Amino acid sequence: MPAPFPAEGRAPDGLADPFTATGVVLAGGRSARFGADKLTIPVGGRSLLERAVAAVSTIAVETIVVVGPEAEEPPGVAEGRYRVVRDPSPHPGPLVGFVAALEVAREPLVLLVGGDMPALEPDLLSHLVRELAGSDADACVLVRRGRWQPLPSVVRLGATLPVARHLVAAGERSLRGLFQSLRTRAIAEADWRPFDPEARSLLDVDRPGDLAVAEAAIGGRGTERRESGR
Repeated sequence: MPAPFPAEGRAPDGLADPFTATGVVLAGGRSARFGADKLTIPVGGRSLLERAVAAVSTIAVETIVVVGPEAEEPPGVAEGRYRVVRDPSPHPGPLVGFVAALEVAREPLVLLVGGDMPALEPDLLSHLVRELAGSDADACVLVRRGRWQPLPSVVRLGATLPVARHLVAAGERSLRGLFQSLRTRAIAEADWRPFDPEARSLLDVDRPGDLAVAEAAIGGRGTERRESGR
């Protein structure tokens, strides 16, 4: 069994041993609104993708990065820090990429984040995993301003994979569609905010102008912005 925390990560201060989870980082989007491969863009001295991977790796016992079918292999693969799974076709939608990762995941719980989320709080990710592990739900999502947020989130592998396969076969491509089809536990904003008071974990970088917001959040000057629509 792999070590609870990979060499490049560590348990956040004050956390007990994690429940065993696979971490999945979605990195196969087209970056159309950004105009370039945004995941290689440095933010606070590290690429967007590396920041997302580092946060997940403090919680998960293995990490899988989902990339496009023709994307270059990220450097972390050769270094043994994570595995890569490729989308079956270019830009098929986040649910398709997630299914590709679920097919090879090894742990009973699967933590899901976006590769363009540079300010993920490990304390909040751990809270998500623990909330699902302690419930009879199939998935856990955060509620922000009354809306379910598809990322970050956590699912049970056994319950989720057959449902996700069926949805993809039926033409569904969104993560929201998946969570609407599962027994999903929605964590109220008042309950998760203590783990991420500035909601930095919901920040994603879609456009070049979002980089300044990301830099501010990483520097401890977090700011509110819209939630992801995935």
